[in-house]
Formats: sequence, C-alpha cells, structure tokens
Amino acid sequence: MRTILETDNEFICDIQAPCFQMLTPDEAQIVKASKTQVLFRKDDNLTKQGAFASYVLFIITGFVKQYLEGDGIKSFNLRIIKPGEFIGLSSVFSGNTFTYSSVALTDCQVFLIEKAAIAKVAKENGEFGFQIIKRYCEQNTNLLGTVRTLMYKQMNGRLAETLLYIDGIRTVRPEIFQLLSRKDLADFAGISTESTVKLLKIFEKDGLIELHEKDVKIINYNALDEISSKG
Repeated sequence: MRTILETDNEFICDIQAPCFQMLTPDEAQIVKASKTQVLFRKDDNLTKQGAFASYVLFIITGFVKQYLEGDGIKSFNLRIIKPGEFIGLSSVFSGNTFTYSSVALTDCQVFLIEKAAIAKVAKENGEFGFQIIKRYCEQNTNLLGTVRTLMYKQMNGRLAETLLYIDGIRTVRPEIFQLLSRKDLADFAGISTESTVKLLKIFEKDGLIELHEKDVKIINYNALDEISSKG
C-alpha cells in the first residue's frame, strides 16, 4: 500500500461518481478534506474482517474480492467489487468494524474517505444520502441472494451461478477468470475445491464451457443458466 500525493503523476483530483456530483461546493470540500488517495498492490488487503473502520473506500481503478473469513482456512467469497463502487458503507450506518475482508485482485487506486465526513454530508444533502442508502440496500439485496443460493441450491447449481456471475464481468475485465484460482471459484460457490474441479470437467464434457488453464469460456449460456435456476 502506498499513499498517492498530489505531486504524483497518477494522482486523481476528483471522485468521478454520480452521487458526488450532487454535492454543493462546501459539501464537496468536506469530502475532499477528509480523503486520502492510496495505491494497493495486487494481493494487498484493503479491509480486514473485525478491524476498526474509520473510513469508507471508493474504488477508482482495479478490482477487489470481498469475502467472509471463517474458522481456519475457510472463507466464502461474496462478490467482486469494480471501479466506482464503495467498500465499508455499513460502517457509516452501524458498527465500528469491517464486517468482511477484501483483497486486491489487481493493482487498485482507492480513495479512503473518513466515514464521519460521509455521514455528515448524507445528513445535510438528501439526494446524496438517498444514493448512498440505495447503494447500501443493493449490496444487502445481493447478499440475501447469496444466502438463498447457499440454502437451496445444490453444488452444480451453485457453481453454474458462480460462472455466470463472473462471466458477466468480462465486459469490463476480459481476463477476469485468470485473476481467480480454482479455490476462489469454490469459495464463491460455497463448495470444496475438489468438487469445483470435478464439476468444471463435467461441464466441459457436456459442452457447456471450455477450459483454458485458469480461463473459463462459457459455450452454452442457456443450459448453464438452466442448471443455475433449477439448482
């Protein structure tokens, strides 16, 4: 991790997100005065589950994996966070710790914004507050969908849903599968790595996907979506 100074070539002045364009000049100054620009290298931890949260992160560039840590080596991947998204919004509304961990899949440029500044501006600017709450609710809806998948779908349905989800990120990051290990896929699906490898080979044999080392290419979207839907 490295702090990016205003004199550095990679320094980005403004937060290019629609919700921040709603701020008045005074409100924008509050946010500007409370933010620090940081470069996280690939595999750096951006947040640690259970650690004190004094700031919210806004991803400028790069991709981040969000996950829950379990006992020992167990973990469960929740989602891939893309540029323009926040990390740690829950700490603004409740609690003082991060409820999940996150790690950089690529080099990432990030704004660290003091959560007190976000809370202050959200209280003063109704439209900004609405957009922040909307993003927070969307994240919670996605998490409930993840819980539903774990409760009601079998292994092949979980993995099919995982592949479709990750493939949907190809439009902004074509090599997304190459950034993930087989264990990462397993942790998204909530199954073992061994079962993941076995199911991938079955999907390939059935003509649903093609495997090229770490890369996965979906051949039959309809059939894979049906497996995902039926679980």
